[in-house]
Amino acid sequence: MESERGFPYRFFVVTFLWSWIIWLPLVLASFKILQLGNDLVAKTWLPATLLAAFGPALGTFYSLRTLNGKGAILRHLRGVLDLRMGWKAWILPIVALGGCSYATFILPERWAGPRPSMGLPSLWFLPLSFLAMVLVGGGQEELGWRGYILDPIENRLGPWLGNLVLGIVWAVWHLPLFFIPYTSQASMPFAGFAILMTGWSFFFSWVRHASQKRVFSGLYAHGVADTFGSLFPTFTMASDPSRVRFWIWVSLNLAIGLGAMAVRSFKRSRT
Repeated sequence: MESERGFPYRFFVVTFLWSWIIWLPLVLASFKILQLGNDLVAKTWLPATLLAAFGPALGTFYSLRTLNGKGAILRHLRGVLDLRMGWKAWILPIVALGGCSYATFILPERWAGPRPSMGLPSLWFLPLSFLAMVLVGGGQEELGWRGYILDPIENRLGPWLGNLVLGIVWAVWHLPLFFIPYTSQASMPFAGFAILMTGWSFFFSWVRHASQKRVFSGLYAHGVADTFGSLFPTFTMASDPSRVRFWIWVSLNLAIGLGAMAVRSFKRSRT
């Protein structure tokens, strides 16, 4: 999707501007620079976060329209409807990401601290949770991260360095959330979150290539990751200040991502 005019830096400009401008008032309120009141922050953090999460999608649409002309956005969106991803791209995210979250969740408490309660009241909520995660809970970001900018980054830096850089940029894009009360990131160490984003960057890239670069593969993998992360929480904020289970979880996700990239590299070397 890289234009003849060069690397689409404008994607990152629009993505960060859109998201960070929306998050900025809540960040300023957390530092008492802007007086919004606790009640207003409590009522607005979720809709603001959901709206800001469309930054990568808007960055994609702006880049496509300005670099590729009329019709490029519609073609991109039509690609989301192509679900012919192949069994590996459908099944292995559930096995790898779901298995990782479940294994971390059931670790003996003497190893990893008190076990959190399950994040969903019943397994029957899984389909609804997955749909929400794909559409507005993080999956929509993949219209930009894996659905658009991944190919130009890999073309420029190669698969390994490209996905490492994208994982770090992805983590930094989330940075304002670490200063906004009520968000899950507010109770996470940023270093651990950056490790998680790097592992997911590697693994989601593998899923995209296993699907023959279907746009929906990113939305699907991200939705699966967030759904199982909600079902099997990996840390508690109050009773586990050391976050042992969390660190095990992010380390396993990084190992999964590195393994997926190693498999991809091995297959490339044989072609």
